Amino acid sequence: MLSKEFFLALEDLEREKGIPQDQFKEMLESAFAAAYKKQTGDPRGIEVKFIPEKNAIRFYSFVEVVEEVVEFGKQISLEEAQAIKKSYKIGDRITSEFTPNKDFGRIAAQTAKQVIMQKMKEIEKANMLNEFEDKEGEPLTCVVRRIDDLNVYVEIGTNQMEGVLMQKDQVPGEKYELGQKLKVYVKRVRNTGKSTQVFVSRTSTGLVKRLFENEVPEIRSGIVEIKSIAREAGQRTKIAIYSQDPQIDPVGTCVGPKGVRVNSIVTELGGEKIDIIPWSENPLEFIAKALSPAKVLKVYALNEDSCARAIVPDDKLSLAIGRDGQNARLAVKLTGWKIDVKSESVAQTLEDEEI
Repeated sequence: MLSKEFFLALEDLEREKGIPQDQFKEMLESAFAAAYKKQTGDPRGIEVKFIPEKNAIRFYSFVEVVEEVVEFGKQISLEEAQAIKKSYKIGDRITSEFTPNKDFGRIAAQTAKQVIMQKMKEIEKANMLNEFEDKEGEPLTCVVRRIDDLNVYVEIGTNQMEGVLMQKDQVPGEKYELGQKLKVYVKRVRNTGKSTQVFVSRTSTGLVKRLFENEVPEIRSGIVEIKSIAREAGQRTKIAIYSQDPQIDPVGTCVGPKGVRVNSIVTELGGEKIDIIPWSENPLEFIAKALSPAKVLKVYALNEDSCARAIVPDDKLSLAIGRDGQNARLAVKLTGWKIDVKSESVAQTLEDEEI
């Protein structure tokens, strides 16, 4: 029914793909039994046993011994069973080996092919899932393969897994084209049972963090530490950094010679501006630095928890606040403090009134 070459093919799969024959064996046995019952309509229970070491397949039928037959073909009465063998009792199973008709050979070959293809797909899916579960939180290069009204679908990884760049994870104003290469951040890998879905992002602060880690060896080694990141994707990012070694300038390290390191990241982010801020354990000093590029004259805490007022020169107020309040808003996200930015003249008036 199946030739010796069939079993050799299973051995090849084990050797070349690393898939043990046992993983196919149980599936093939069940599939052959189901295929035989479908072809013949045989009501008996059918079992199939693969014996690779002998290049053989054995077919068995069985019936259950019962007191009263309810399912004809699947059951046999105790009286009939004992006519075959006196020792049979209720609950026993009478098994007989048989040989299928010749026509079943063609069906068996088709069934084997279907089962093997199914198993290969399952193995491939499992391999993909294992590969991408380890990639969560990683930046990966992908290629745009499909675009619809809301989502962008990208091809990532050696297995050409499809990733989904949802609308909320797309940079506002960024245009995507078929065949375009993108750096994305793997947010989440979800196994739905039928398929594996990989959700990627271009807007995550994690993407900025991982790009800096990849570009700056001192961050990878832990000498320079990223303390916090605030981002408005496509426009501006502020990143607070700190050096464990007082002899290493964290800002200069991240900028790189002639700006080569930070410029590489800016290019990956499509021209997004990046402010590199030296972190300070003094929150008021940190707030002053976070409002860069504006010069801050003074910062003092207000009565509310984590709330401060920053005083800037009159001609630097718009720079400190930024277009549509962006600079001050990012400083708030970066520091975790509410920041009330005032010009020097307004601050003086407020102080006079308080007096």
